[in-house]
Amino acid sequence: MSALFHMIAGGPKPVAPFSHAVECDGFVFVTGQMPDTPAAPGVLPEGIAAQTRNVMENLRLVLAGLGLGFEHVVCARAFLTEFHEDYAVFNETYRSYFPEGRLPARTCVGVTGLAYGARVEIDFVAHRGA
Repeated sequence: MSALFHMIAGGPKPVAPFSHAVECDGFVFVTGQMPDTPAAPGVLPEGIAAQTRNVMENLRLVLAGLGLGFEHVVCARAFLTEFHEDYAVFNETYRSYFPEGRLPARTCVGVTGLAYGARVEIDFVAHRGA
């Protein structure tokens, strides 16, 4: 199967040249999302909890545009600019989006910087059969 490149109508405004998601053989690779909103590109809320919620809602929007939801997510990668300061609150907020016993595999790393000066970015791998 050849790759399908998706841009979701009304989705988050890309900060660089990329698709919202690329799909191949049932896997959907969702580009890392920023903590802004489609209505206010580049405007970020204060604090890791609010930024994490915005990122997760942007991911939800992209997934929904493809007929998918968080139950299809099999892997996540999270990037935090203030790792030691934000890790616990980030985890608490992130965890609230998944049902008990259905947490995707995940990597979470500290980084030196993200677009827009964000504190968090998350990308997903989903699978249509998940």
